Amino acid sequence: MLSPSLTIVKNLPLKKRICFLLKLVCFVSSVLIFCEFFIYYLVIFQCRWPDVKRDAHTGNEETPASVLKAMFLADTHLLGEIKGHWLDKLRREWQMERSFQTALWLLQPDIVFILGDVFDEGKWDSPQAWADDVRRFQKMFKYPVTTELVVIVGNHDIGFHYEMTTYKVHRFEKVFNFTSGKLITRKGTNFVLVNSVAMEGDGCTLCRTAEAKLVALSHRLNCSLQEPNHPQKRCSDAEKPPASQPILLQHYPLYRKSDAECSGEDAAPPEEKNIPFKEKYDVLSQEASQKVFSVGSLSIDGWVGWRVAWVHGDLLAQTLWKGQTFAEMNCPQRLLLTAAYERLLGRAMDHPARVSVVWALILHVVSAGALKCVVPLFSLV
Repeated sequence: MLSPSLTIVKNLPLKKRICFLLKLVCFVSSVLIFCEFFIYYLVIFQCRWPDVKRDAHTGNEETPASVLKAMFLADTHLLGEIKGHWLDKLRREWQMERSFQTALWLLQPDIVFILGDVFDEGKWDSPQAWADDVRRFQKMFKYPVTTELVVIVGNHDIGFHYEMTTYKVHRFEKVFNFTSGKLITRKGTNFVLVNSVAMEGDGCTLCRTAEAKLVALSHRLNCSLQEPNHPQKRCSDAEKPPASQPILLQHYPLYRKSDAECSGEDAAPPEEKNIPFKEKYDVLSQEASQKVFSVGSLSIDGWVGWRVAWVHGDLLAQTLWKGQTFAEMNCPQRLLLTAAYERLLGRAMDHPARVSVVWALILHVVSAGALKCVVPLFSLV
Protein backbone atom coordinates (compact mmCIF):
# COMPACT_ATOMS: atom_id res chain seq x y z
CA MET A 1 0.00 0.00 0.00
CA LEU A 2 1.36 3.42 -1.00
CA SER A 3 1.90 6.06 1.66
CA PRO A 4 -0.38 9.16 1.55
CA SER A 5 2.49 11.42 0.39
CA LEU A 6 3.37 9.13 -2.53
CA THR A 7 -0.31 8.87 -3.44
CA ILE A 8 -0.58 12.67 -3.58
CA VAL A 9 2.52 12.94 -5.79
CA LYS A 10 1.20 10.22 -8.11
CA ASN A 11 -2.14 12.00 -8.55
CA LEU A 12 -0.52 15.35 -9.42
CA PRO A 13 0.02 16.39 -13.05
CA LEU A 14 3.54 15.73 -14.39
CA LYS A 15 4.69 19.37 -14.18
CA LYS A 16 3.44 19.72 -10.62
CA ARG A 17 5.07 16.44 -9.68
CA ILE A 18 8.41 17.62 -11.04
CA CYS A 19 8.01 20.97 -9.26
CA PHE A 20 7.15 19.22 -6.00
CA LEU A 21 10.15 16.91 -6.26
CA LEU A 22 12.47 19.83 -7.06
CA LYS A 23 11.21 21.71 -4.01
CA LEU A 24 11.70 18.62 -1.87
CA VAL A 25 15.26 18.14 -3.17
CA CYS A 26 16.04 21.82 -2.60
CA PHE A 27 14.66 21.67 0.94
CA VAL A 28 16.61 18.54 1.87
CA SER A 29 19.78 19.92 0.25
CA SER A 30 19.41 23.22 2.10
CA VAL A 31 19.03 21.44 5.43
CA LEU A 32 22.08 19.27 4.75
CA ILE A 33 24.23 22.21 3.63
CA PHE A 34 23.21 24.25 6.66
CA CYS A 35 23.75 21.44 9.18
CA GLU A 36 26.99 20.19 7.65
CA PHE A 37 28.59 23.47 6.64
CA PHE A 38 27.03 26.85 7.49
CA ILE A 39 26.14 26.03 11.09
CA TYR A 40 29.85 25.96 11.97
CA TYR A 41 30.28 29.53 10.75
CA LEU A 42 27.11 30.64 12.53
CA VAL A 43 28.21 29.24 15.91
CA ILE A 44 31.96 29.92 15.82
CA PHE A 45 31.38 33.46 14.50
CA GLN A 46 30.14 34.28 18.01
CA CYS A 47 33.57 33.51 19.50
CA ARG A 48 35.83 36.47 20.23
CA TRP A 49 39.41 36.78 21.38
CA PRO A 50 39.69 38.19 24.92
CA ASP A 51 40.60 41.86 25.05
CA VAL A 52 44.14 42.69 26.10
CA LYS A 53 44.07 45.49 28.64
CA ARG A 54 46.45 48.40 29.00
CA ASP A 55 49.94 47.83 30.32
CA ALA A 56 49.62 47.98 34.11
CA HIS A 57 52.85 50.03 34.41
CA THR A 58 53.05 52.24 31.35
CA GLY A 59 49.38 52.68 30.53
CA ASN A 60 50.09 51.92 26.87
CA GLU A 61 47.91 49.72 24.73
CA GLU A 62 49.52 46.51 23.54
CA THR A 63 49.87 46.50 19.75
CA PRO A 64 48.43 43.58 17.74
CA ALA A 65 51.96 42.57 16.80
CA SER A 66 52.89 42.08 20.48
CA VAL A 67 49.80 40.06 21.42
CA LEU A 68 49.83 36.29 20.99
CA LYS A 69 46.56 34.58 20.02
CA ALA A 70 46.61 30.91 21.04
CA MET A 71 43.90 28.29 20.65
CA PHE A 72 43.92 25.11 22.74
CA LEU A 73 42.28 21.78 21.88
CA ALA A 74 42.58 18.39 23.55
CA ASP A 75 41.62 14.74 23.17
CA THR A 76 40.65 14.59 19.52
CA HIS A 77 40.80 10.75 19.69
CA LEU A 78 40.85 9.94 15.99
CA LEU A 79 39.34 6.47 15.83
CA GLY A 80 41.54 3.57 14.72
CA GLU A 81 41.06 0.35 12.79
CA ILE A 82 40.31 -1.79 15.86
CA LYS A 83 37.46 0.04 17.61
CA GLY A 84 36.43 2.55 14.97
CA HIS A 85 33.50 1.85 12.65
CA TRP A 86 33.87 3.43 9.22
CA LEU A 87 30.57 5.32 9.47
CA ASP A 88 31.44 6.68 12.92
CA LYS A 89 34.86 7.75 11.61
CA LEU A 90 33.28 9.49 8.63
CA ARG A 91 30.83 11.46 10.78
CA ARG A 92 33.26 12.50 13.53
CA GLU A 93 36.14 13.35 11.26
CA TRP A 94 33.95 15.48 9.01
CA GLN A 95 32.68 17.38 12.08
CA MET A 96 36.20 17.83 13.43
CA GLU A 97 37.56 19.01 10.12
CA ARG A 98 34.74 21.48 9.49
CA SER A 99 34.84 22.98 13.00
CA PHE A 100 38.65 23.25 13.01
CA GLN A 101 38.93 24.76 9.54
CA THR A 102 36.08 27.18 10.27
CA ALA A 103 37.74 28.28 13.51
CA LEU A 104 41.05 28.87 11.72
CA TRP A 105 39.34 30.94 9.02
CA LEU A 106 37.27 33.07 11.41
CA LEU A 107 39.62 33.41 14.40
CA GLN A 108 43.03 33.31 12.67
CA PRO A 109 45.09 32.22 15.71
CA ASP A 110 48.85 32.64 15.75
CA ILE A 111 49.35 29.20 17.25
CA VAL A 112 47.19 26.14 17.97
CA PHE A 113 48.02 23.56 20.64
CA ILE A 114 46.52 20.06 20.75
CA LEU A 115 47.11 18.72 24.26
CA GLY A 116 47.42 14.98 23.76
CA ASP A 117 45.37 11.92 22.83
CA VAL A 118 45.41 12.92 19.20
CA PHE A 119 44.72 9.29 18.28
CA ASP A 120 42.47 6.82 20.05
CA GLU A 121 44.55 3.73 19.23
CA GLY A 122 48.05 5.12 18.78
CA LYS A 123 49.25 2.89 21.62
CA TRP A 124 48.19 -0.21 19.64
CA ASP A 125 48.85 0.95 16.07
CA SER A 126 50.90 -1.13 13.68
CA PRO A 127 53.17 0.88 11.37
CA GLN A 128 50.52 0.71 8.63
CA ALA A 129 47.69 1.79 10.95
CA TRP A 130 49.85 4.59 12.36
CA ALA A 131 50.63 5.88 8.87
CA ASP A 132 46.90 5.88 8.04
CA ASP A 133 46.03 7.73 11.27
CA VAL A 134 48.70 10.35 10.60
CA ARG A 135 47.48 10.83 7.02
CA ARG A 136 43.91 11.42 8.21
CA PHE A 137 45.10 13.80 10.94
CA GLN A 138 47.12 15.88 8.49
CA LYS A 139 44.13 16.12 6.16
CA MET A 140 41.73 17.22 8.91
CA PHE A 141 44.05 19.59 10.74
CA LYS A 142 45.83 21.27 7.85
CA TYR A 143 46.67 24.89 8.57
CA PRO A 144 47.94 27.99 6.73
CA VAL A 145 51.50 29.28 6.89
CA THR A 146 50.32 32.12 9.15
CA THR A 147 49.36 29.64 11.88
CA GLU A 148 51.57 27.24 13.82
CA LEU A 149 50.35 23.85 15.07
CA VAL A 150 51.96 22.23 18.13
CA VAL A 151 50.93 18.74 19.28
CA ILE A 152 51.55 17.33 22.77
CA VAL A 153 51.75 13.59 23.45
CA GLY A 154 49.04 11.75 25.42
CA ASN A 155 48.60 8.27 26.85
CA HIS A 156 46.45 7.10 23.91
CA ASP A 157 49.22 8.15 21.52
CA ILE A 158 52.02 6.12 23.14
CA GLY A 159 50.28 4.11 25.88
CA PHE A 160 50.20 4.44 29.64
CA HIS A 161 53.55 4.42 31.40
CA TYR A 162 54.04 0.64 31.37
CA GLU A 163 52.88 0.43 27.72
CA MET A 164 55.14 3.30 26.63
CA THR A 165 58.17 2.25 24.60
CA THR A 166 61.06 4.12 23.01
CA TYR A 167 59.73 3.12 19.59
CA LYS A 168 56.27 4.62 20.21
CA VAL A 169 57.71 7.82 21.68
CA HIS A 170 60.19 8.33 18.83
CA ARG A 171 57.46 7.58 16.29
CA PHE A 172 55.32 10.36 17.75
CA GLU A 173 58.27 12.75 18.07
CA LYS A 174 59.25 12.22 14.42
CA VAL A 175 55.78 13.02 13.07
CA PHE A 176 54.95 15.97 15.34
CA ASN A 177 58.43 17.34 16.12
CA PHE A 178 57.64 16.94 19.82
CA THR A 179 60.23 16.72 22.59
CA SER A 180 59.43 16.65 26.29
CA GLY A 181 61.04 19.61 28.02
CA LYS A 182 61.05 21.63 24.81
CA LEU A 183 60.68 25.41 25.16
CA ILE A 184 58.67 27.35 22.60
CA THR A 185 58.77 31.14 22.79
CA ARG A 186 56.33 33.20 20.76
CA LYS A 187 55.99 36.98 21.15
CA GLY A 188 57.68 36.88 24.54
CA THR A 189 55.45 34.07 25.86
CA ASN A 190 57.22 30.90 27.01
CA PHE A 191 55.52 27.52 26.57
CA VAL A 192 57.04 24.34 28.02
CA LEU A 193 55.99 21.04 26.39
CA VAL A 194 55.86 18.08 28.78
CA ASN A 195 55.42 14.35 28.18
CA SER A 196 53.34 13.76 31.30
CA VAL A 197 53.24 9.99 30.64
CA ALA A 198 56.99 9.97 31.40
CA MET A 199 56.49 11.68 34.77
CA GLU A 200 56.09 8.36 36.60
CA GLY A 201 59.17 8.88 38.76
CA ASP A 202 60.27 5.23 38.70
CA GLY A 203 63.64 5.88 37.08
CA CYS A 204 62.86 4.37 33.69
CA THR A 205 65.09 5.51 30.82
CA LEU A 206 62.44 7.70 29.19
CA CYS A 207 61.46 9.12 32.60
CA ARG A 208 65.03 10.03 33.54
CA THR A 209 65.58 11.73 30.19
CA ALA A 210 62.35 13.75 30.45
CA GLU A 211 63.06 14.80 34.04
CA ALA A 212 66.66 15.80 33.22
CA LYS A 213 65.45 18.03 30.39
CA LEU A 214 62.95 19.72 32.72
CA VAL A 215 65.68 20.36 35.31
CA ALA A 216 67.97 21.89 32.67
CA LEU A 217 65.15 24.02 31.30
CA SER A 218 64.16 25.15 34.79
CA HIS A 219 67.73 26.40 35.28
CA ARG A 220 67.55 28.43 32.06
CA LEU A 221 64.18 29.91 32.99
CA ASN A 222 65.33 30.83 36.49
CA CYS A 223 68.41 32.51 35.05
CA SER A 224 66.23 34.57 32.71
CA LEU A 225 64.45 36.01 35.75
CA GLN A 226 67.67 37.18 37.44
CA GLU A 227 68.21 40.91 37.69
CA PRO A 228 70.63 42.06 34.96
CA ASN A 229 72.71 44.07 37.42
CA HIS A 230 73.12 41.13 39.80
CA PRO A 231 73.68 38.05 37.66
CA GLN A 232 74.57 34.81 39.41
CA LYS A 233 77.78 33.10 38.38
CA ARG A 234 75.98 29.85 37.56
CA CYS A 235 73.85 31.73 35.01
CA SER A 236 76.73 33.34 33.14
CA ASP A 237 76.82 30.66 30.44
CA ALA A 238 73.11 29.85 30.37
CA GLU A 239 71.05 30.56 27.26
CA LYS A 240 68.32 32.84 28.55
CA PRO A 241 64.78 32.87 27.12
CA PRO A 242 62.49 35.92 27.52
CA ALA A 243 61.91 36.79 31.17
CA SER A 244 58.34 35.63 31.68
CA GLN A 245 56.84 32.82 33.71
CA PRO A 246 56.25 29.86 31.39
CA ILE A 247 52.98 28.12 30.61
CA LEU A 248 53.20 24.33 30.98
CA LEU A 249 51.41 22.27 28.35
CA GLN A 250 50.81 18.58 29.02
CA HIS A 251 48.14 15.91 28.79
CA TYR A 252 47.71 14.73 32.39
CA PRO A 253 46.49 17.23 35.01
CA LEU A 254 48.56 18.04 38.08
CA TYR A 255 47.74 16.33 41.34
CA ARG A 256 44.61 17.15 43.27
CA LYS A 257 42.50 14.96 45.53
CA SER A 258 39.21 15.42 43.69
CA ASP A 259 37.02 17.99 41.98
CA ALA A 260 35.49 19.03 45.32
CA GLU A 261 37.05 22.51 45.16
CA CYS A 262 36.05 23.12 41.55
CA SER A 263 33.05 25.14 40.50
CA GLY A 264 31.57 26.75 37.41
CA GLU A 265 29.23 25.76 34.63
CA ASP A 266 31.60 23.13 33.26
CA ALA A 267 32.57 21.59 36.60
CA ALA A 268 31.83 17.94 37.38
CA PRO A 269 28.28 17.13 38.56
CA PRO A 270 27.76 17.03 42.35
CA GLU A 271 27.68 13.23 42.48
CA GLU A 272 31.18 13.04 40.92
CA LYS A 273 32.92 15.95 42.63
CA ASN A 274 34.03 14.03 45.73
CA ILE A 275 35.26 10.90 43.96
CA PRO A 276 39.00 10.65 44.79
CA PHE A 277 41.42 10.79 41.89
CA LYS A 278 43.93 7.99 41.46
CA GLU A 279 47.53 9.19 41.33
CA LYS A 280 49.48 8.25 38.19
CA TYR A 281 46.21 7.48 36.39
CA ASP A 282 43.65 10.27 36.76
CA VAL A 283 46.26 12.85 37.77
CA LEU A 284 50.03 13.08 38.12
CA SER A 285 51.48 11.99 41.44
CA GLN A 286 52.19 14.62 44.09
CA GLU A 287 55.93 14.16 43.56
CA ALA A 288 55.69 14.54 39.78
CA SER A 289 53.43 17.57 40.15
CA GLN A 290 56.00 19.26 42.38
CA LYS A 291 58.70 18.69 39.76
CA VAL A 292 56.53 19.95 36.93
CA PHE A 293 55.04 23.06 38.49
CA SER A 294 58.44 24.19 39.75
CA VAL A 295 59.11 25.08 36.12
CA GLY A 296 56.17 27.41 35.51
CA SER A 297 53.22 29.37 36.81
CA LEU A 298 50.33 28.02 34.72
CA SER A 299 49.49 24.54 33.50
CA ILE A 300 47.00 23.81 30.73
CA ASP A 301 46.10 20.21 29.99
CA GLY A 302 43.43 17.79 28.82
CA TRP A 303 42.50 14.25 29.96
CA VAL A 304 39.83 14.92 32.61
CA GLY A 305 36.27 15.26 31.36
CA TRP A 306 35.41 18.47 33.24
CA ARG A 307 36.99 21.88 32.78
CA VAL A 308 38.10 23.54 36.01
CA ALA A 309 40.47 26.28 37.09
CA TRP A 310 42.11 26.83 40.45
CA VAL A 311 45.25 28.18 42.09
CA HIS A 312 47.78 25.55 43.17
CA GLY A 313 49.52 27.02 46.20
CA ASP A 314 50.74 30.57 45.62
CA LEU A 315 52.34 30.15 42.24
CA LEU A 316 50.21 28.14 39.89
CA ALA A 317 46.82 28.42 38.27
CA GLN A 318 45.74 25.32 36.44
CA THR A 319 43.08 24.80 33.85
CA LEU A 320 41.93 21.46 32.59
CA TRP A 321 39.12 20.59 30.33
CA LYS A 322 38.12 18.30 27.55
CA GLY A 323 39.14 20.82 24.93
CA GLN A 324 37.80 19.21 21.80
CA THR A 325 36.71 15.72 22.72
CA PHE A 326 34.73 14.66 19.68
CA ALA A 327 34.83 11.01 20.66
CA GLU A 328 33.19 11.47 24.04
CA MET A 329 31.35 14.79 24.34
CA ASN A 330 28.31 16.23 22.59
CA CYS A 331 29.56 19.80 22.98
CA PRO A 332 33.33 20.11 22.45
CA GLN A 333 35.00 23.38 23.37
CA ARG A 334 38.09 25.38 22.60
CA LEU A 335 40.05 27.69 24.83
CA LEU A 336 41.00 31.02 23.27
CA LEU A 337 43.84 32.84 24.95
CA THR A 338 45.46 36.19 24.34
CA ALA A 339 48.47 37.29 26.33
CA ALA A 340 51.08 40.01 26.30
CA TYR A 341 54.24 39.93 28.43
CA GLU A 342 57.06 42.32 29.24
CA ARG A 343 60.66 41.63 30.20
CA LEU A 344 61.57 42.12 33.84
CA LEU A 345 64.44 44.54 33.09
CA GLY A 346 65.76 44.17 36.61
CA ARG A 347 62.50 45.43 38.14
CA ALA A 348 60.39 43.49 40.62
CA MET A 349 57.08 42.36 39.15
CA ASP A 350 54.90 41.95 42.22
CA HIS A 351 51.67 43.35 40.82
CA PRO A 352 48.64 41.04 40.96
CA ALA A 353 47.59 39.33 37.76
CA ARG A 354 44.17 39.83 36.25
CA VAL A 355 41.98 36.77 36.73
CA SER A 356 39.96 36.07 33.61
CA VAL A 357 36.96 33.90 32.87
CA VAL A 358 38.84 30.63 32.78
CA TRP A 359 42.29 30.96 34.31
CA ALA A 360 44.73 33.17 36.14
CA LEU A 361 48.40 33.81 35.63
CA ILE A 362 49.97 34.67 38.95
CA LEU A 363 53.33 36.28 38.09
CA HIS A 364 54.78 38.51 35.39
CA VAL A 365 51.62 39.09 33.42
CA VAL A 366 51.08 42.44 31.81
CA SER A 367 47.66 41.43 30.60
CA ALA A 368 46.05 38.19 29.64
CA GLY A 369 42.73 36.58 29.02
CA ALA A 370 41.04 33.35 28.05
CA LEU A 371 37.58 32.47 26.85
CA LYS A 372 35.76 29.24 26.17
CA CYS A 373 34.54 28.78 22.62
CA VAL A 374 32.03 26.05 21.75
CA VAL A 375 31.29 24.35 18.45
CA PRO A 376 27.85 23.10 17.33
CA LEU A 377 26.22 20.32 19.33
CA PHE A 378 26.97 17.09 17.52
CA SER A 379 23.49 15.76 18.20
CA LEU A 380 22.12 18.59 16.04
CA VAL A 381 24.40 18.37 13.00
